[in-house]
Amino acid sequence: MSWFKRIKEGITTSTSEKKETPEGLWYKCPSCKSIIPSQEHEDNMWVCVKCGYHERIGSAEYFAILFDDQQFEEFNINLTSDDPLEFVDTKKYSERLVESQKKTGLKDAVRTASGKCNGYPLTIACMDFRFIGGSMGAVMGEKIARAIDYSIKHKTPFLMISKSGGARMMEAAFSLMQMAKTSAKLTQLSEAKLPYISFLTDPTTGGVTASFAMLGDLNIAEPGALIGFAGPRVVKETIGKDLPKGFQTSEFVLEHGFLDIIVNRTELRTKMGEILGYFAH
Repeated sequence: MSWFKRIKEGITTSTSEKKETPEGLWYKCPSCKSIIPSQEHEDNMWVCVKCGYHERIGSAEYFAILFDDQQFEEFNINLTSDDPLEFVDTKKYSERLVESQKKTGLKDAVRTASGKCNGYPLTIACMDFRFIGGSMGAVMGEKIARAIDYSIKHKTPFLMISKSGGARMMEAAFSLMQMAKTSAKLTQLSEAKLPYISFLTDPTTGGVTASFAMLGDLNIAEPGALIGFAGPRVVKETIGKDLPKGFQTSEFVLEHGFLDIIVNRTELRTKMGEILGYFAH
């Protein structure tokens, strides 16, 4: 007789006794398909430990990475978009705004705050792609303008973290006006002799790229970020030709002189401290 013999056929554990694996314990990298413990992925600042793929993150994560002890003062929190055009596509714009606010817990696609990074004062405006694709509307333009005013008043460097699909079509010309508005404010920042650091993340496209995102005294980006005006599919269809390998990635943009440096997110805080220290002296 064998040392082990099944005396009951099939699975006899009752449904109530079965234990499910808790959700969210593992992260699967969309680039290399490696499966990594979620906590390890978060500890590595949402960068794949196997291939270096940078997962998209939002303002909460960037504020946690950059501000000392995660201490900062957020301002203009309750500014929200209106619907002056009463825009309707598949649904009303006003309804889309309410849905996005409930889903994300955000008021709009950008948050602004001030604090210290490696001991140096810093004002940050950071976009959230989860809110209508990080699109630029009147509220985004106003919050960025007010953040720049804050930088000028308190004499701090200004960091813009871009992650956007471009202008918000539901606000039409009101959205496009923000390109000029923010660029004019950056001129005032320059006249005050305060540094503007533009940090481009995946994706930075459309009117955002065509305005403030490319106007930094220092333009930096994350590895592999999509950076351009029109997306690669639109460009390919327009010119009718295949595009170069890596077209519109941050590496391609750096090679063609539109970026100063590419910084891995795991090194961002250290590098930002070096940059702020340089401008401070």
